[in-house]
Amino acid sequence: MSLIVAARFTTFPAAEDAAQRLFAAGFVEEDVALFFVNPRGQHARFRLGGDTSTDANAREAPKGAGMGVTIGAVVGAMVGVGIFAAFSAPLVVSLIAAGVGAYVGSLVGAMARTIEANKTGHAVPYYEETRESGVLIAVHVSPDNQLDAARVLRDAGGAEIERASGRWQQGRWADFDPTRKPEPLNEVSGKHV
Repeated sequence: MSLIVAARFTTFPAAEDAAQRLFAAGFVEEDVALFFVNPRGQHARFRLGGDTSTDANAREAPKGAGMGVTIGAVVGAMVGVGIFAAFSAPLVVSLIAAGVGAYVGSLVGAMARTIEANKTGHAVPYYEETRESGVLIAVHVSPDNQLDAARVLRDAGGAEIERASGRWQQGRWADFDPTRKPEPLNEVSGKHV
């Protein structure tokens, strides 16, 4: 694993200026990578897009759907039996009424549980991204020069300076995970550097 120091910039020109400052400070081009981090939820972690498999607010929907199917099937069957008895309708009408009741019940149950979870505040996000969007400069460093890189990034206007362990391959941070919480490099915060 490689030691990496990174900082976020709001524009590419600002990040490119910081990269030039790193080169002037003795860092080589193969150890500096500049790339854009997409906004939260737009990292295409799943085939259909997005970063999570389930919306946090829909977490309780399957439980409500299960209860709704049961209640809806019973109510639908009772309506079907009532129609069968009152109008001498075929038995198929009872089965169709039970099926429609189960379907409507599952929809109502799922929606009711989702709305209830939202009102009571029980919907807890599965995933909360803490990394801001922007242009990230990552620098492959050693323990001896990591604070030098952090100082240059800070002086160039870099925000959220972080330290990470990762795979540095062919001049880039190969295993960068935009959803992972950054580890702040506290040694460069403030004026104590």
